[in-house]
Amino acid sequence: QVQLVESGGGLVQAGGSLRLSCAASGRAFSTYAMGWFRQASGKKRELVAAIGGWNGIARYYTDSVKGRFTISKDNPKNTLYLQMDSLKPEDTAVYYCAARGGGYYSDSEGAYDYWGQGTQVTVSS
Repeated sequence: QVQLVESGGGLVQAGGSLRLSCAASGRAFSTYAMGWFRQASGKKRELVAAIGGWNGIARYYTDSVKGRFTISKDNPKNTLYLQMDSLKPEDTAVYYCAARGGGYYSDSEGAYDYWGQGTQVTVSS
């Protein structure tokens, strides 16, 4: 069983930065693939970034955040991060971290076994 707790959301002006954190409890954190999803009001939840298990070399970014967001994980600290730079109003959403056993990330939210409660990110223009 894995529990995930996000933090770091808030209100920021366009062009600003935020760093989201996702603290995980439970064993074998390093073996899980992890993802950051977001859901804007009235829209479907979408995968923003993902990172493979173990060494975390495999990474994915949706096109709209490439070059602005960076996903990383600190295995000894059992923590996943999302560094968000050059934020835009369209990045406003609730951001969720998710964990998937097996080491390979997926772009399907149904493939993830564990979810955090979400953290609100609001970018003002």
